[in-house]
Amino acid sequence: MINAGGAHKRVAILISGSGSNMVTLARSMTGDHPARPCLVLSNVPDAGGLAKAQALGIPTAVVDHRDFKGDRAGFEGALSNALEQARPDIICLAGFMRILTAGFTGKWSGRCLNIHPSLLPKYKGLNTHQRALDAGDAEAGCSVHEVTAELDGGPILGQARVPILPDDTAATLAARVLEQEHRLYPAVLRCFASGDRTPVYLP
Repeated sequence: MINAGGAHKRVAILISGSGSNMVTLARSMTGDHPARPCLVLSNVPDAGGLAKAQALGIPTAVVDHRDFKGDRAGFEGALSNALEQARPDIICLAGFMRILTAGFTGKWSGRCLNIHPSLLPKYKGLNTHQRALDAGDAEAGCSVHEVTAELDGGPILGQARVPILPDDTAATLAARVLEQEHRLYPAVLRCFASGDRTPVYLP
């Protein structure tokens, strides 16, 4: 079981799916790590990552975006309310598939991180791997950045690169990039929780 310690930074992790990056982050926050997970929150009630978080002993919450059709401010207000109850120092978006507005990002400014499966500023948004293949790029990768009102914008805090192979498909490339996401995000979080915002570049 992973417990949030009083002397540690408190980290809330937002997910929409299976939570593979969430699990990697949570498992990294042990020993001398300066942070501990305090909440895993999903906008999807049956997201697979919720059960994984519960198995790790992390409190979970759900704010279903479908309850707020056409009311993004209402959804983000409910999201912030759920987060405030957990009192996080840091919020990590880990496959959280909702675009957040300036109202939310401004409220949590300087405390919110995201991981994106491209070498930003290239390929913001979706379908990053196919776009890299279509462009004939020699390499792809992932980036961790601070969250701002700009989609997949904000200062870059880390990147990891992978070569694109001649026979790569979007699926094979995505699988290799995900392996690097699982290395990069914990490394950046450790630095960020220590107060160090120097970008981390993994070989």
